[in-house]
Amino acid sequence: MSLDADAIVDRRRLRRKVTFWRVAAFLVTIAALAGLVGWGGGFGSLSKRSAHIARVSVEGVIVDDRRRLSLIESLAENDAVKAVIIDIDSPGGSTVGGEALYQKLRDLAEKKPVVATIGTLGASAGYMTAIAADHIVARHTSLTGAIGVYIQFGNIKGLLDSLGVKVDVVRSGPLKAEPNFFSDTPEAARENLQDVIDDSYSWFFGRVAERRKMSDEEVRKVAQGGIFSGERARRLGLVDSIGGQDTAQAWLRAEHDISSDLPVITWAVPEEYDALPFTARMSHAIGQGIGETVLGVLGGAKTLVGEGVALDGLVSVWHAQDASDASNGPGGR
Repeated sequence: MSLDADAIVDRRRLRRKVTFWRVAAFLVTIAALAGLVGWGGGFGSLSKRSAHIARVSVEGVIVDDRRRLSLIESLAENDAVKAVIIDIDSPGGSTVGGEALYQKLRDLAEKKPVVATIGTLGASAGYMTAIAADHIVARHTSLTGAIGVYIQFGNIKGLLDSLGVKVDVVRSGPLKAEPNFFSDTPEAARENLQDVIDDSYSWFFGRVAERRKMSDEEVRKVAQGGIFSGERARRLGLVDSIGGQDTAQAWLRAEHDISSDLPVITWAVPEEYDALPFTARMSHAIGQGIGETVLGVLGGAKTLVGEGVALDGLVSVWHAQDASDASNGPGGR
């Protein structure tokens, strides 16, 4: 009799365990599917097939991002996209990244109305992005402008001298590997860098004059590297109106007969795994969920490694801590 009772207890325990794992597997599957719907476009991709206004965010440091350029190309070819709002919140970035984004947006503007909205910050290459639009909207207190280009480098020669360390170099010419961290910068190297800066600044200067319909003298007054509030930028002719998305939509309605009733749908650069087959994406979702859970249990180890962006080449970016350098002229911020 006791054996039968033990067997019954064991079966009940087994049944409870099986039920638990079935429920757990079901919940994991549902969570993975929900994640895939959100990450892969899901229901949002269906709404993109009907007429709408596309919104593209340009946030953070601007670099030469091929995936974002490809996204802009797809907007130009999509008949459901009736207009595009470029939502900018960026201090700028590399001059090459800004130039590439500017040109791709100008190509888009040849096919669709494009309006830019500047949020907290749209400076340097961020402003370069804005002038590619047909109309620029900023908040009263937005920060914009910072029209200029610079290159920055350090020098640790004094430190090395104090340590008794000397770095030698063999090179093909006097300007090769100049400037460097280990020796004083020759005047010829500074002149070489200034020529490069001047060429890039001239291109930026010309785009401002062309897009904002300003004379060279007018541009020269505002292109000394300084930043402006949105309201002052409007008075100077650098932006067109004060407001936000509603103001941008009102302009689209008035100038291009784009109904304000059209939904505004955000188009984002897809994650790399969006191109994977369904089963692979599900595995990624489950694996990522498990990984984040483990990291959380370990006390947020994920935060030990910060994210950074490397900017190679010339830079058109505004630094709050360097605002005192804003009057440095063509080479300033």
